[in-house]
Amino acid sequence: MGYLSESKLFQDFTPEEMREMEQRTTMRTCPPGRVFYRAGDPGETLYILKEGIVHLYRLAPDGRKLIVATLGKGTIFGEMALIGQGMHNTFAEAATDARICIMSRTEVEYLLLNKPQMALRMLAIIGERLRQTEEQLEQIAFGSVSSRLANRLLELGGHSRTVEGYTHQELAEMIGTYRETVTATLNDFKAQGLIAIGRKHIEILDRPALEALAVTG
Repeated sequence: MGYLSESKLFQDFTPEEMREMEQRTTMRTCPPGRVFYRAGDPGETLYILKEGIVHLYRLAPDGRKLIVATLGKGTIFGEMALIGQGMHNTFAEAATDARICIMSRTEVEYLLLNKPQMALRMLAIIGERLRQTEEQLEQIAFGSVSSRLANRLLELGGHSRTVEGYTHQELAEMIGTYRETVTATLNDFKAQGLIAIGRKHIEILDRPALEALAVTG
């Protein structure tokens, strides 16, 4: 099976259908910092992330980034502009070296009409992404910086004790604050024995305490 099989969007495709789709799509390798689209751009492409990390973000009036999604292997992006909206409402940028599969609007529309299960899965992906964005905006509106940062560290770490590959600037952009504030808050967490800090490496030492902080702030 090829690269499209790694995305849940295509999980019910037969091997023959998968091969046909891969012949009708394009794979590209992109460096960190590559911007795939900007807010307000028309949406003509669906992107499937084969390798790497991509940030979806919005810009505040003062130019600060607010990262609304951090995408990894097998995820899609650009779908919102293909279904009803017509244009992108976020920026999409490669945070690391990335390999991207590109599918045209025509191909996507054909698949959605002929593969009802794929249409349902895309709606589920859109719904989940909207839910995550709403939760993030609620945290920014009502949660303290400590609560938001604890929450994000737990999310990024998942079931692991480590958070790898993120700068203090990126963490700040994920929770809607400044780099200096994130650095000070991380040092406070470290002083409390909640985490250990290295270069682009954070180890969670006391998960229960961090979980409590995420709730109470």
